[in-house]
Amino acid sequence: MIDYLIIGKNGQLASELNQILKSKKANFKSFSRNELDVSNHELVNRRIKSLKPKVIINTSAYHVLSDCEKYPLKAFEINSVAVGNLAKISKEIGARFVTLSTNYVFDGNIKSKYLEDDKVNPLQIYGLSKLAGEFDALSKYPERTYIIRTCGLYGNGKEGSLDKGGNFILKVINEARSTGFVKASKTETVNPTYAKDLAASILKLASLKAESGVYHLVNEGETNWYEFAKQILKHKKIDAKIVVLKSNIGLYQRPLNSMLKNTKAKKLGIVLPRINKSLEKYLESLG
Repeated sequence: MIDYLIIGKNGQLASELNQILKSKKANFKSFSRNELDVSNHELVNRRIKSLKPKVIINTSAYHVLSDCEKYPLKAFEINSVAVGNLAKISKEIGARFVTLSTNYVFDGNIKSKYLEDDKVNPLQIYGLSKLAGEFDALSKYPERTYIIRTCGLYGNGKEGSLDKGGNFILKVINEARSTGFVKASKTETVNPTYAKDLAASILKLASLKAESGVYHLVNEGETNWYEFAKQILKHKKIDAKIVVLKSNIGLYQRPLNSMLKNTKAKKLGIVLPRINKSLEKYLESLG
């Protein structure tokens, strides 16, 4: 028996979870996609039941938006069907099940920050598949399932997201240094979230044995990608032009308001730092 099982080992969030758990000398296992493919239900069932974790944290996802539009069946297989299967297994072994969702379950048509129980209405396949995963997990294991929605995740040092070739911050720095300009949207309002803060908050929530359901965990505050890029360039002392990027061009739409509000976790004393403070910490960690 182990305390924690982390699924999605090489992602930004899982990497931060691994570091925290290692520092605490926790009894845990962490598997990459190659080691534990969530779409292989028989393997997942056998492996998890042999380990008997007390808490399962699923960070795996098919999350490149353009790929989700091209391969919707794969998006639903990983983001929904596999999540429901993990919830079912968690129930069978009595583990708490934590799985990650997204601000993209909303359409962005309100001006305030989204609360946990606000009406959902995804605009693209990615959001639809993640929302389906929420419903599937909660329907199979309502007693001890925790859906964590977040926004604009970044972390994992200089690696970022391997699937996306980095993250927004790393791309801004690299493009600014190599070309002298970067592209960013002024119309998408967001609260970008540092994976290290999110990891710590998830572990705290799991340790409290809180009420099951949906939680919004994001860095406090709000910004847009243009202003966020300005902060990045200013902190790194990079002289580059920011070109305003038009939103919602391409195969899919993004919600213009992606802001989430943490209300449920805040009542438990779980509050992430403000956006600018966490950005500074991450940029300093890059050297």
